[in-house]
Amino acid sequence: MEDLEGQVALVDAQLAAVESQKSSVHAEQKTLELQLAQVEDQIARTRIASPIDGILLNRYKEAGELAAAGQPLFKVADLDTLILRAYVSGNQLGDFTLGQEVTVRVDAMEGLTSLAGRLIWVSSSAEFTPKVIQTRDERVSLVYAIKVEVPNDGRLKIGMPGEVMF
Repeated sequence: MEDLEGQVALVDAQLAAVESQKSSVHAEQKTLELQLAQVEDQIARTRIASPIDGILLNRYKEAGELAAAGQPLFKVADLDTLILRAYVSGNQLGDFTLGQEVTVRVDAMEGLTSLAGRLIWVSSSAEFTPKVIQTRDERVSLVYAIKVEVPNDGRLKIGMPGEVMF
């Protein structure tokens, strides 16, 4: 009987030792689960997606290349709405207001096509006419830059010339 009681006591002591190891194993498991979650978060942060839907214009980095924080990786254009940059003379400044609806005319197969646009920006200072203006008289005058937002129905392309009618 004493022999059996000794064996029971030994088994109880072994059981207590296993229970104490069990709690340390659970603590170690939780630590490893946290480390795994951190690594999965770091992997998720390395995936790059465009913040907007659009057309890829330029790719500055390829998949697998190292990129620094803040470095551009690609250039994307949202073609749903395009911005027409135009220039107006000083005497035309009184003909329009910011936010005004304007007519934009672009080249088409049958001549000029008219689209609706909205004036979203007017430069606060005059500048010399850009060199794309062809005549010498127009190049020496001061003009103000404006931007017109034009909804694109698919007919407009980046770099197309256009005219703004007030």
